[in-house]
Amino acid sequence: MFDKLDDILIHYEELMQELNNPSVTEDQNRFRKLMKEQADLADLVETYTQYKKAKQTVEDSLALLEEESDEEMREMAKEELSEAKKQIEALEQELKILLLPKDPNDDKNIILEIRAGAGGDEAALFASELYRMYVNYAEGHHWKVELISVNENGIGGFKEVVAMITGKGAYSKMKYESGVHRVQRVPETESGGRIHTSTATVAVMPEAEEFDVVIEDKDVRIDVMRASGNGGQCVNTTDSAVRLTHMPTGIVIYSQTEKSQLQNKEKAFRLLRSKLYDIELEKRQNSEAEERRSQIGTGDRSEKIRTYNFPQGRVTDHRIKLTLYKIDSIMNGDIQELLDSLIAADQAVRLSKLNEEM
Repeated sequence: MFDKLDDILIHYEELMQELNNPSVTEDQNRFRKLMKEQADLADLVETYTQYKKAKQTVEDSLALLEEESDEEMREMAKEELSEAKKQIEALEQELKILLLPKDPNDDKNIILEIRAGAGGDEAALFASELYRMYVNYAEGHHWKVELISVNENGIGGFKEVVAMITGKGAYSKMKYESGVHRVQRVPETESGGRIHTSTATVAVMPEAEEFDVVIEDKDVRIDVMRASGNGGQCVNTTDSAVRLTHMPTGIVIYSQTEKSQLQNKEKAFRLLRSKLYDIELEKRQNSEAEERRSQIGTGDRSEKIRTYNFPQGRVTDHRIKLTLYKIDSIMNGDIQELLDSLIAADQAVRLSKLNEEM
C-alpha cells in the first residue's frame, strides 16, 4: 500500500509542477483534465502527508526517550508518542478508504425518478412527500433541482415525478436511495383509524454525458403536443410539450415543464440518455453480481430498503438495520445521518473484501 502511496505522491508533485507551468492553459482540455486529477488526488495526498508526519513524530519521540534523562522531557515525549500512534492508526484506516476504487459516476448529477407503488392515493401522497424530502436535502447542499415531468393524482399526490438534480457529488450521496420505500400510517381518508401500508419506488440514475451514450436519430421518434395540467401561463396554448420514443428499447420520455419546446426537448434527451446509460450500468452490475450483492445500495430496485412508520415516529433502513426516531426531520430533508451510515457500511464491506484479498 505504501509503495503505491509513494508513487502517487511523486505523481502529484509532477502534476503540480505541470499546472504551475503558464503554457499549460493554452490547451484548455488538457488543463481541465489536470485540474480534475489534482482535485481527485488532493485528499489522499493531504492524508498521506499527515501520516508521514505522524510516523516522523514517533521516530523522534523514540529517539528522545533513548537519549533524554530529564523526567519532564521524557513524559512529554511519551505523550507525543502515544498521540502520534493513535493518529497513525486513524490515518491508516482513512488511507485505505481513500484508496478504494472510486465509482466513476460519483461526481455526476442525477436523474431522480419516484413512482407511487401499492396503496392508491396514499402511495401517490407518499411519493410527493419523498420528492419534497429530496428537494429539501438538495437545497440544503445548494444543488439545483429541475422538474422534468410530473403526473399528479388530483389531491396533491404524484403518480410519478422525474427531476434532474445538479450538484457536485450528487450521485455519490444519493445513489443509496434507489429501491422500494414503505410508509406505515393512518391515511387522512381512513375513518376507522387503521394503519395502512403503502409503497413508492425511487430510482437514482447518474446523468449521462453525450459521450457516454450515443443516440442515433433514426432510433428516436419525436412528437410535440400541447402540455396539460399545471405549468404556468401559456402552458396549454402552445405545442411546447415533447414526447420521445426510443424504438430499440420502447422507452417513452415526456417533458412539459418548460414553456419552450426546445428546452423540453433538451430535458427529454438528457433523461433518455441517462435511462439508456442506467440500463448499461445494470447489465454490467449483473455480470458482476456476486461483488455487487456484497455492496450496500447497488442491489435490485425491487428490494424494500426503508420503512417510514409514522405512529412510532421511526424510520428504519433494512439494509443496515438502522432505526432513527426522528421521522419529522427526516421527511423535511434531514437524511444525512442515514446517508452517512450507508456510506460507512458500504466502505466497511469493501474494506473487508480488500483485506481478504491482501
